[in-house]
Amino acid sequence: MQVEAEQPARRKGDETARRVRDAALKLFARHGYAAVSVRQIATDVGVQPGALYNHFPTKQDILKDLMLAHMADLLAEWDKDASDRSPGEDPLDAFVRFHIRYHLERADEVFVAYMELRNLEPENFAEIEAARQQYEKILSDILEDGVRTGRYAVADPKVATRAIIAMLTGIPTWYRPGRGLSRQDIETLYLTMVRKCVAPETSKPTGDG
Repeated sequence: MQVEAEQPARRKGDETARRVRDAALKLFARHGYAAVSVRQIATDVGVQPGALYNHFPTKQDILKDLMLAHMADLLAEWDKDASDRSPGEDPLDAFVRFHIRYHLERADEVFVAYMELRNLEPENFAEIEAARQQYEKILSDILEDGVRTGRYAVADPKVATRAIIAMLTGIPTWYRPGRGLSRQDIETLYLTMVRKCVAPETSKPTGDG
């Protein structure tokens, strides 16, 4: 009987935690982490500030939770996407298309996950960075394998990985649907740029027309 009585309370607590995450994400993306107070988050959720501490001891814990959730979802979706992929698809093409599609659907999450890294405490930064490196390794492994087989020409796959991810992750900061370019256009344009960046010299245009 006690377990049954605890279940509604647990569900209510989970729902409140979810609302805290949603409110914090929206506020951090709109105003920046440093400018948002716990009281603002609580007001948006519709609870007293003290109620937040039952779920997140500090505002820093909320930020960490949002970033870890973003990276966990990103890695899980990549695994799911990989299981549905056709065997003959170029792995670099697959990564670029996946990254663009995933991030364009989650502009607030992307903004907070990348722009608020500076506000993480050192221990939390290390934890988030480990998850980021796990994702970066997917692309660096693709590039390293491509270099071995002669498909790509990259002097330093790890540096190229960071450059490519930075370029792709920047899209949500400026892209707005319905203003000239479709999402498919964006995929095609950026995929072309990435291919040119890693193509062997014999595959690159000479500029002679």
